Amino acid sequence: MKETVSFSLSYPKSKAHVNVIFANSTFPLSLSRPEIAFVHSLLLSSPPLLFSLLSFAPLRLSSKIILTLKSVKNMAEFKPEEPMHFYRPMDQLQGLEYCIDSNPSWLEAIALGFQHYVLSLGTTVMIPTMLVPLMGGSDDDKVRVVQTLLFVTGINTLLQTLIGTRLPTVIGGSFAFVVPIVSIMNDSSLANIPDDHQRFRETMRAIQGALIVSSSIQIILGFSQLWGICSRFFSPLGMVPVVALVGFGLFDRGFPVVPLLPLFTSVTVCILHVHLIVGTLVLTPCREMCGDWSSYAHFICCLISVFQMDLHKAYTCTGEICLVNIDSLHMGLCSYINGRWCIQNRPLHTQINCRTDRANLISSAPWIKIPYPLQWGPPTFDAGHCFGMMAAVVVSMVESTGAFKAAARLASATTPPAPVLSRGIGCQGLSILLDGLCGSLTGSSVSVENVGLLGSTRVGSRRVIQISAVFMIFFSILGKFGALFASIPFPIFAAVYCILFGIVAAVGLSYLQFTNMNSMRNLFIVGVSLFLGLSIPEYFDRYTIGAQHGPAHTKAGWFNDWINTTFASPPTVALIVAVILDNSLEFREAGRDRGMHWWAPFRTYRGDSRNEEFYGLPFNMRRFIPSY
Repeated sequence: MKETVSFSLSYPKSKAHVNVIFANSTFPLSLSRPEIAFVHSLLLSSPPLLFSLLSFAPLRLSSKIILTLKSVKNMAEFKPEEPMHFYRPMDQLQGLEYCIDSNPSWLEAIALGFQHYVLSLGTTVMIPTMLVPLMGGSDDDKVRVVQTLLFVTGINTLLQTLIGTRLPTVIGGSFAFVVPIVSIMNDSSLANIPDDHQRFRETMRAIQGALIVSSSIQIILGFSQLWGICSRFFSPLGMVPVVALVGFGLFDRGFPVVPLLPLFTSVTVCILHVHLIVGTLVLTPCREMCGDWSSYAHFICCLISVFQMDLHKAYTCTGEICLVNIDSLHMGLCSYINGRWCIQNRPLHTQINCRTDRANLISSAPWIKIPYPLQWGPPTFDAGHCFGMMAAVVVSMVESTGAFKAAARLASATTPPAPVLSRGIGCQGLSILLDGLCGSLTGSSVSVENVGLLGSTRVGSRRVIQISAVFMIFFSILGKFGALFASIPFPIFAAVYCILFGIVAAVGLSYLQFTNMNSMRNLFIVGVSLFLGLSIPEYFDRYTIGAQHGPAHTKAGWFNDWINTTFASPPTVALIVAVILDNSLEFREAGRDRGMHWWAPFRTYRGDSRNEEFYGLPFNMRRFIPSY
């Protein structure tokens, strides 16, 4: 700690202005010459001597000096060895290797793009595996649905990164559509078809028709800029619970998946996978401090460095592509388990979830198959099915809005302006329309796990996501190769989700830096929104599991789908509660406390000069797709 005294004498008066600088704090004094000499001698001696002299009564010091020196003493007692730091809110996240408009080398970009492709397979395989057998489909039908969903995911991702928000986001299958899909499956006109294959095709055609009609919601709200107008009521305070629950709301896809699978093997694989991820990300930096190469983390780091062909970037490369190598290691582990006694004689359900050769994906996949529109036949349209599916479209729109906010933060971009956000929702509506035409079984939304991977790798490059989209299209056509990677057991994906969903949730909480959390109003809004966003969907889930139907169970099926779908989504519940409270409780007086002044430049496209850099359309396409 350095203590200095600066003098500035003014004549003819026998006074001087003194600034006592101690612990990064300045104490101005106006002293006489004898007082200056006394204070100067004390400060140049030692601070303990200075503070001990304060207790001596014979010292004839003015009250001004005593109060000032006592203030200095209090500052020294409060962490005298460390300066005080104050962190200024930043509208762009720092510390990334590559931001949205910077690109890594081609070799590194291809490796990272392949990692995003592998990660997207979790949802792509999980949804058809869960729903196709209930529809009466065979293994061949399931493989075709997986290929179709992967194919449209690649196209939708390219569409979003080119003419949508242009954020590095993967547009994949969404679980928000499961409730209306199950409602369509349970329709008596479809459930009573005796032939399983015919029932599957008729159900798929009904789902296609519902997706095609309901996609108009997002197309209209997006390209008409209505959703952008609505988003102007979203403050940083209101977005905290929404973005946080985009990550926290998916907790049931982490370790809660494991009890649904065979206990021993699933828990073992899941825990080992989390252990490898954390060990690789956390222990690898110790390699430079200690020369112990016996740790598995150091061994993985060495493998990754060789794969990257850039040895001096070992730590950076480890953080960026460790998941690809870990998945490869676990594929080898699962292949080893295939031939061992631990699950060799277990039931078929155990082997399907924990072995790479019993899901029948590889054996049922064709070598080459190109998905095409109306491959299941012409869509059928039912008003009840369409109205019910519209609820899922609205829910996916809310969830994607929160995911867009998180992706912009993790890509070191500014928050998406209202016109850009509306443009992205319109493009997502086109994606759902394409899902309905091609028969991908479910609608689309932003892949939350891929958003979390942006933060895990510290690479928010748009090019990486576009390369991953090319991988999706390529491997969806080459069925055998795509099925090989799609055979990764679900516990591995569940372990990865534990890391990535947590990152997305933390991004949502980071918006608190723009708000005044010393305000009781803000504490109330954030706390109630987070609690209800978790509590209400959990009630709907438990009720549905126990009663085999949602809490809304009337004769109007479309009404049931609206209520059960909307309130089963944590981000949607949080948005409803947070936006209503934030825009009704003293919202005019609490404008700065809500953080609205931070997002004021992003209410319009031209409000900030960086918007064109991050969100500008390529090839002069702004003439056809206006952003403002």
